[in-house]
Amino acid sequence: MEWEEEGSVDVSVLMFKTLSAVEREEDELVFVTDSGERYRMYHRQRCCESVTIEDIVGELTDLVGSPILMAEEVSNSTDPPLNRWNPDSYTWTFYKFATVKGYVTIRWYGESNGYYSESVDFAKVEG
Repeated sequence: MEWEEEGSVDVSVLMFKTLSAVEREEDELVFVTDSGERYRMYHRQRCCESVTIEDIVGELTDLVGSPILMAEEVSNSTDPPLNRWNPDSYTWTFYKFATVKGYVTIRWYGESNGYYSESVDFAKVEG
């Protein structure tokens, strides 16, 4: 899907906004607010790296229809991945969201040779 990005923003921009939809396509999520704003969570892949959604705990539908009461990012690059080969560099990134309907944690895992980004992009988009 083609997007025109307005720029990177902190995930906390969703605080107190009400989502009308959360759309998932493989390793990309789009958060749509009831006012029509769209925010894209993804990773712009480059050589020698991999950043993917490892797990989603909770139901994304719990984020729809009620104001977002928690929206935060937490990272960890000190706990090694279990049952994997040892990459030169890795990062776990957790996105924690909550509404009165429930909690959702989106866990991303990135690994690289140490020269490329393992971060997740979060941007306001048009389109």
